Order: sequence, then structure tokens, then C-alpha cells
Amino acid sequence: MSTTIRLKRFGSKKRPYFRIVVQDSRIATKGKTLQEVGQYQPVENIENQVTLNVEAVKEWLSKGAQPSATVRALLNKQGITVSRTNQE
Repeated sequence: MSTTIRLKRFGSKKRPYFRIVVQDSRIATKGKTLQEVGQYQPVENIENQVTLNVEAVKEWLSKGAQPSATVRALLNKQGITVSRTNQE
């Protein structure tokens, strides 16, 4: 099973917030998730817009989960380096 770490949108119109989730790459974005590993609140004016369960993220990356481009950028900002191996 190929897994992806990506954003799942919640919130109301013009007030989005996202959960960073691990999903099977063949399932729709709004579909069933394997694990929630963090949150991202882009609209809020707070210091920590991104909250992560770092251990869980590293565990999924070691298992071969591939982050989306946006999640890769968020992880890099948090200091978690992600190699680009096995990317298309």
C-alpha cells in the first residue's frame, strides 16, 4: 500500500484549517485516514500555525510515506528534512 502524508481541509468558507494526515494514496482526500499527525492553521495570527506529532511523522517517513509538496514545505520549515527519493 502506498501512503501519502497530505492536508485534509476543514473549517468554514474563507476560514480554513487543515489536518495533516496519512492516507492511502488511492483514496480521495476527504476519505478515510490512517492517522492524523498534525494540524495547520494558515489564517490564524498565532506563533505556531503548525503543530506536529514529530515521532509519528518520522515513523511514517521511515515506512516510505511520501509527503505532498505543501506538507514537504511545512515539514522543512519545522526542521524535518525530507529526501526526494522515490518521487515522480
